[in-house]
Amino acid sequence: MRIRAAVTDTQGGPFVVQAVDLEAPRPHEVLVRIAAAGVCHTDLSMQAIWPRRLTPMVFGHEGAGVVEAVGAEVTSLAPGDRVCLTFSSCGACEQCVAGHPAYCRRQEALNTSGGRGDGTTPLSRDGTPVHGAFFGQSSFATFALAHARNAIRVPADLPAVVAAPLGCGAQTGAGTVLNRLRPEPGSSLVVIGAGGVGLTALMAAIVRGCDPVIVIEPVASRRALATELGAKAALDPTAAGLVTTVHDLTGGGAHHIVDTTSRPEMLQRAVAILRPRGDLALVGVGTTVAFNVMSLLAKGIRVHGVLEGDANPARFIPELVDLHQRGLFPLDRLIATFPFENIGDAVDGMRDGSAIKPVLIFD
Repeated sequence: MRIRAAVTDTQGGPFVVQAVDLEAPRPHEVLVRIAAAGVCHTDLSMQAIWPRRLTPMVFGHEGAGVVEAVGAEVTSLAPGDRVCLTFSSCGACEQCVAGHPAYCRRQEALNTSGGRGDGTTPLSRDGTPVHGAFFGQSSFATFALAHARNAIRVPADLPAVVAAPLGCGAQTGAGTVLNRLRPEPGSSLVVIGAGGVGLTALMAAIVRGCDPVIVIEPVASRRALATELGAKAALDPTAAGLVTTVHDLTGGGAHHIVDTTSRPEMLQRAVAILRPRGDLALVGVGTTVAFNVMSLLAKGIRVHGVLEGDANPARFIPELVDLHQRGLFPLDRLIATFPFENIGDAVDGMRDGSAIKPVLIFD
């Protein structure tokens, strides 16, 4: 079928909306008409370094929409179902069976290989292959193919613009707190970086009963929003005495830190901010950081690398939906919408910080 997709033709090249062709679903696949798609930093960072041999390429990995058709062996979904698309996993390896599909043995082949796990791509342009299946979906398009495993049914009354970020950004932030750190009520938690991932981590910490929850963020408007969402304090990282301030607010140092920035200077401060035997969860990508090992050993700090919030999406996304519907996870407060044809404006908004969570909307 003929669809419209945002195609990147060269490494680091722009997203250009144009006509491409999409195959019919294979036996375990579902065809989804995309209603909304979140723009994530991962889309931009991967676009910048994407191998030339895998271009042209269609990115997008926070899709939400309506199932239009299902493959012959799909029994869990039916046409008309509303779904949130998330990362792909095999479902059979040790990590998948244990409930940790973010660490699937076939993670790279299924999500960032430029095609399906078997090396094929469902997209083409004028008879020439276009790489896709990004995170098992390539949802910067009017329609996308996904595997039944990474298409999660959501309530029909959940707005697609809210459902879309659940598949990656919101799942990452909230899951890091709820699935990996699992803080005790009353424990202190610091979030470094108040973008979409950081603010959803903040929301999850509030749900968990953390006290105090503190945000460190350079942009004043984001600090203000963090306070509105429940942070006891929102601090400017450039202010003098940051470490001392956090120690005073937490009574001797934070129990937990979620860092979304991977900025070396902030991670050095994070080690100083933590109390002995504290937890440092790293969710930012793309930076090499050197730690003073003795500083970690001396305080018994536990460092966690976390992908996709260590979530099992089939279980966790419905939990986030429930929290949202109960008013405990106000994800809509973070969202700025852009027409799909204006994807460049959404990218600009993410890069200049004016849009916390850009979401593309489709006619």
